Amino acid sequence: MTASALAIFAFGILSMKNTQSTALAQAPVAPTHVSNSFHFLVRAPLSSVAPLFGPDGERSWAGDEWNPQFLYPQPGKDTQGAVFTIERSHHKSVWITTLFDVAAGRMQYVFFVANTMVCTVDVRLTSGDPSTTSVEVTYARTALDASANDQVETLGKSDREKGPEWQEAVDIYFRGQRDKNH
Repeated sequence: MTASALAIFAFGILSMKNTQSTALAQAPVAPTHVSNSFHFLVRAPLSSVAPLFGPDGERSWAGDEWNPQFLYPQPGKDTQGAVFTIERSHHKSVWITTLFDVAAGRMQYVFFVANTMVCTVDVRLTSGDPSTTSVEVTYARTALDASANDQVETLGKSDREKGPEWQEAVDIYFRGQRDKNH
C-alpha cells in the first residue's frame, strides 16, 4: 500500500470514529431507573407493626409532611386499591396502594409525580420472634424524562439512608404507646 493510500485509509478510519463519536454524543439520554433498600428492626410484634405501614397508619409516626388526602375510598382507610395524594415541596404525587396485606406483612405502593417520575415502594415485614419485626423497604424510581435523571438519582441515594430515621420514628411511636399503657 502506498503512503498516500495509507493516509487516505487512515483518514477514512479517523473520520468514521469521529462520526461515530458525534453520533454517540448526540444519542438521546435514557431516563434513569434506581432501586434502593433499607432495613431496620422494630421491638414489637408484626401484628402491631404492620398497620403502621398503611397510608393512614403512617400518620402516627411519620411526622407532619406525611398527610395523605384520600380520593378513594371515602372516608379514607388503609386498604388495597386506595388512591391518595401527598403534597411535599411544591410537588403533588398521586399514590395507589397496590398491595395491602397486614397479616402477611406486605404493603406496596405506586406513586407518580407529574412529568418527573414514577416510583414503587415495597414494604416487607418479617416476624423475627413474637416480640420483634424486621422491616425491609425498597424504593424503585424511574424518571419519566431524562431531565429528571438527577432528581431521581439524588432521591435514590437518600432512600438508602432512610432506615435510621424511620426506625427512630417508629421506636418513638411505640415508646409513647408503652407509656400510655403504664
